[in-house]
Amino acid sequence: MADQPTVLVVEDEQAQREVLAYNLEAEGFRVTRAENGEEALLLVEEAAPDIIVLDWMLPNVSGIEVCRQLKMRTSTRGVPIIMLSARSEEIDRVRGLETGADDYVVKPYSVIELMARVRAQLRRTRPSTVGERLEYEDIILDSETHRVTREGNVLKLGPTEFRLLTTFMEKPGRVWSREQLLDRVWGRDIYVDTRTVDVHIGRLRKALCQFGGDDPLRTVRGAGYALG
Repeated sequence: MADQPTVLVVEDEQAQREVLAYNLEAEGFRVTRAENGEEALLLVEEAAPDIIVLDWMLPNVSGIEVCRQLKMRTSTRGVPIIMLSARSEEIDRVRGLETGADDYVVKPYSVIELMARVRAQLRRTRPSTVGERLEYEDIILDSETHRVTREGNVLKLGPTEFRLLTTFMEKPGRVWSREQLLDRVWGRDIYVDTRTVDVHIGRLRKALCQFGGDDPLRTVRGAGYALG
């Protein structure tokens, strides 16, 4: 599904990488894999994941350096990073967090705990993926029941319009390009023309205003669309 959150697992030990990927996929996540820092940076540049599980000890480019580079880029600064490390000393934990990691997990770790930490980070950055209710002014979106209301009126939205609205409501004010919306709403493996985005934005606008009220969506010339 296009609205499944994507987790990038960066781990040079194949057995650990596959165990992590297996458990994440069992939890309903899409998983991409990288076995070293260079590959991770390339994958993120091609398509930023929703969260990164990153091993500290990687060949050539270390996990700490990968984290530092990603947190310096405006486009990836907001992607949460969970650092995995056998280093359990407080000074190492502090160094990892100060480099920009959002969480730090010491090896050996409990897979169940790691899954909980992944969900906790996504609750902060993509709340709809963990069943949170989203609100923006008079619009309420319940991701569990797939119900949207505006001023108490239930809105009729198609599945694509629902995913579009979810994306906008997770980050009000953010300008999304057509390409970013295609990636988030339709998925990376499906070819859809960017003009299709405009068609569905039009349908979403009509649905949001079916009981009156101002159009909350904003067209940013040459850039894309935003909520508010």
